Amino acid sequence: MTSKKLLITGGAGFIGSAVIRHVINNTNHSVVNVDKLTYAGNLESLTSIEGHANYAFEHVDICDSDAIKRVFNKHRPDIVMHLAAESHVDRSIDGPGEFVQTNIVGTYVLLEQARAFWAELEDDKKDDFRFHHVSTDEVYGDLEGMNDLFTEDTAYAPSSPYSAAKASSDHLVRAWQRTFNFPTLITNCSNNYGPYQFPEKLIPLIILNALEGKELPIYGDGKQIRDWLYVDDHARALLHVALTGEISETYNIGGHNEIQNIKVVKTVCSILDELVPSKLDGIKQYEELITYVDDRAGHDVRYAIDATKIDKELGWTPDETFKTGIYKTVQWYLDNKVWCEHVQDGSYQRERLGTF
Repeated sequence: MTSKKLLITGGAGFIGSAVIRHVINNTNHSVVNVDKLTYAGNLESLTSIEGHANYAFEHVDICDSDAIKRVFNKHRPDIVMHLAAESHVDRSIDGPGEFVQTNIVGTYVLLEQARAFWAELEDDKKDDFRFHHVSTDEVYGDLEGMNDLFTEDTAYAPSSPYSAAKASSDHLVRAWQRTFNFPTLITNCSNNYGPYQFPEKLIPLIILNALEGKELPIYGDGKQIRDWLYVDDHARALLHVALTGEISETYNIGGHNEIQNIKVVKTVCSILDELVPSKLDGIKQYEELITYVDDRAGHDVRYAIDATKIDKELGWTPDETFKTGIYKTVQWYLDNKVWCEHVQDGSYQRERLGTF
């Protein structure tokens, strides 16, 4: 395949940085990373590839129309992969405005500048151009019972300001495709975990709190179920969709790992017991630090992805099971405590439980 130039928004974030590392380390494609560098964006996640000839960084807010136009004209990408988003449910409950601005207005600005750029391309370049919008399974809302799965045809029923803003951005992307014949694709993924995740999210929060002997807070009864997807598997899937997916199509990406939150936490504790046995006073096993807190407003009980379409049509399946992926994840945080210290600049003190 001819090498492509990818413009990736949110590339300093958890999933975006994984995509960039995958592209640079495993392909001949080049990347332009567009990131505002908010609290969850960290260029240290890209230290291993920052000097690579196929990598460039633009410190730009996707809501800044003039700056986005400049980036398109300067770098002239073949594919846009739009990952930039405010993504934390608790924060969206505390302050919905930032989520409306970034996830809805930012997506609108990016769509319009991408469409203007695309409209002026020569025929062959225009035919090959793609806009890949990366979304979440949370737009589908809550599943009833234990047998239902989210498919690409599941009706949207978002429960939080975060998921409502992402659902809105999905609708914008589909409208631009239908109205303007703009070449878009959408993916909706399940819960990601793995290296370089900001420690307000469940798994890194539990790891770091346990090591310091802090409480391990669990919302409600902890029986909420999520489908856990290892971030490097997701990165592979995203690039595969961007390069080979059918225009106007949606693909659900899942890890085939439906697990209750409480079981996730106990699994992390068990691995820590094995790798770094507790030396905390009065604590023999890290599981003893678990505490239950009031449930989050509007907390969905179960998410589960049907990833049949991406398997059958594009040939993608995850490499990692939860057992292999969670072990790698815990070991990574143990080996990268300096990154964990640097990513927390003092404004975040692990007071939030995280998106489940």
